[in-house]
Amino acid sequence: MRTSTLLRAAAVTTALALLAGGTAAAAQAREDRPHEPSHGPSHAWPQRLVDRSPDLVQPKALTVDRSIGERRAAQEVRLAQQLYTFWNTGQQRYLDAAISPEFRDDTLPAGRPQGPAGPVFASKNFRAAVPDLTCELSDVLVAGDRITARLVFRGHFTGTFDGARGKGQSVEFNAIDIQHVGADRIVEDWHLEDNETLLAQLGATG
Repeated sequence: MRTSTLLRAAAVTTALALLAGGTAAAAQAREDRPHEPSHGPSHAWPQRLVDRSPDLVQPKALTVDRSIGERRAAQEVRLAQQLYTFWNTGQQRYLDAAISPEFRDDTLPAGRPQGPAGPVFASKNFRAAVPDLTCELSDVLVAGDRITARLVFRGHFTGTFDGARGKGQSVEFNAIDIQHVGADRIVEDWHLEDNETLLAQLGATG
């Protein structure tokens, strides 16, 4: 998929998440009022929700629907941090903490198993080609029971892909996720990766 298409999809998914939560746009508007000091409580509120544990990825930008309450908002932010720490490290304990045993992938790629085994399978395959793969949590939008995330994956093609061994080429591609949060963990997701860019960087396009 072309980058321009991915960017259009990002705008659509963000709009859908805003509609699902109803008030995220208003909350962000309140936080961005120019007459409020940057150190005031309205500006600081979203950052109080972030788990600063050094092992977890930190969101570069965060927008939160205030109407869901601070406890629920903090829970969803932390679930996002745990899920994308899994993608950043490949360590399954973070995935287990983030997703339900009943987790379902609603955009399941061909050949990937359904349920929690799917992300494990995908991470293993990614890291076979790009062992130093990292996941930057560029933007997080928490609205109602939905988490929308914009991700940037980076690394170097030093492993193998489709029978070919890499020569250390740099890899960088984007992805957009929407996660549906249940009572305590993520129960389903929808995701879109810029696979055309990735495959070109891996030298796998025709």
